[in-house]
Amino acid sequence: MNNTDGGHGRPRLPRLFTWRRPASWWARALLAVGMLLALMLLLRQPLADRLWPQARIDRLLDEGARALAEGRLDAADGQGARQKYEAAQALDSDRGEARAGLARVGRQALANARQAIGARRFDEAHRWLALAAELQLPRAQVDAVAGQLRQAELADIDPGVVRGRAEAALAAGDVEAALPLFAQWLAVAPDDPAALEGREDALSLLLERVRPALRQGDLVGAARWLALTRRHDPGHVALPDLKAAYAQALAAQLRRVEVQRQRGRLAEAARLVTALHEAEPADAAVAQESQRVALALVVHARRQAGDFHFDAAGEALAQARALAPASGALASALVEAQRDLERARAAEARLHVPERTKDAPASMVRRTLAGFDEALRRGDWIEPPGASAYDRLRAAQGLAPGDPAVRAAATRMQSAVAACVEEGLRDNRLRAAQDCHDAWQALAPSDPALAPARRRLAQRWLAVGEERLRAGELEAAAHALDSARRLDPSTPGLEEFAAQLVRARPGLR
Repeated sequence: MNNTDGGHGRPRLPRLFTWRRPASWWARALLAVGMLLALMLLLRQPLADRLWPQARIDRLLDEGARALAEGRLDAADGQGARQKYEAAQALDSDRGEARAGLARVGRQALANARQAIGARRFDEAHRWLALAAELQLPRAQVDAVAGQLRQAELADIDPGVVRGRAEAALAAGDVEAALPLFAQWLAVAPDDPAALEGREDALSLLLERVRPALRQGDLVGAARWLALTRRHDPGHVALPDLKAAYAQALAAQLRRVEVQRQRGRLAEAARLVTALHEAEPADAAVAQESQRVALALVVHARRQAGDFHFDAAGEALAQARALAPASGALASALVEAQRDLERARAAEARLHVPERTKDAPASMVRRTLAGFDEALRRGDWIEPPGASAYDRLRAAQGLAPGDPAVRAAATRMQSAVAACVEEGLRDNRLRAAQDCHDAWQALAPSDPALAPARRRLAQRWLAVGEERLRAGELEAAAHALDSARRLDPSTPGLEEFAAQLVRARPGLR
């Protein structure tokens, strides 16, 4: 039988493979399997950690034991034995291997402390002791090694050398250097009259600085010197009077901050409260005033953003963030202010036109003012960006700031938003009044009538918050508190209401 090709009579070669698609399919399948295997190889550890957490715990325990054997007890990069055992304990607090591992780390830290004491490396010994204490080894064991360290440090002190250095520092007037030396001297000879007298002289010189510092407003220096005195002689006879004088000066500085804040001198208020925070970082009244100044800076930033003063707005926001932790009302106020700043930037970019006065086409000014009138009729005071009455007015002012029609439009809008605030307050429509207030603030931030209107609106929000609190509507009360704070952080009764709300809803700040 002849193999021919159809009717052409050409012989046909025998075909070894009649269909090539399967070969291509197998190649693709093999490639996919290879990629899957490679992916599983890469992700085997994360998948194992997620699907089999016990495997991850075992791995952490092994890594902790290895780090302990290598002497890496504590490491900031997370690779120390302590960090590995703590990570394993966090995954399963019921397993005792991690607790036992941490105990072994603590015992090794104590052993290292003893070795450091024997080698007279006292700073290193203090660090190992601190680690053992943090790992909650038995107090008696830690105290025993601490006692050895104190004895070794005392034995290392040459009384004659220390006495000479202490007296030289005191004679030079360097009391802050002299006091630690007198402390060493007294540790060796606690009843030495010369050491006691020298320490008393140094403390007297130190405390002489406190009252002049208080008169000059240097609370940071005064606080440091009082703390140093308490550390060396907690029962010093002059301390009670000086502490009372310091407390009075602190209260006076807080009042100064409040006055500066209420007068709108926020840069000075921020400078003063920053110094107070440095002097008393844990003082509740200082922290509270820091929050108030920060909130006032946020309000100022929103005004500056509304007036397209972006650099000033950004600077005020940065100051607010530096003054107080961004939590609670301050956190939400910062988010809203940042949003306002970005929105104002976008609006300014859309409306930016070259400044022209005489050569601006009258038809363009008329069209812009017509858009302004339409937005005014709709009540679109500052929203949406680019199409609001405020943005249209800004565009018209950029085209022809001296045009009588443009100036009349600005006056008309200012009157309209002021009337809108009054109407919203009268009808108890506080959200509408808030929108009109924001437009008024953006349009004329220095208008003397704005501040009393702002205070009334904040007081109304506060009244709503108290009403919601009595009704048990805590979220609505918290929203009203935030609204009042953003408007006027110095509203009378604001902090008292905030305290009531904290008691009603623990965790609120």
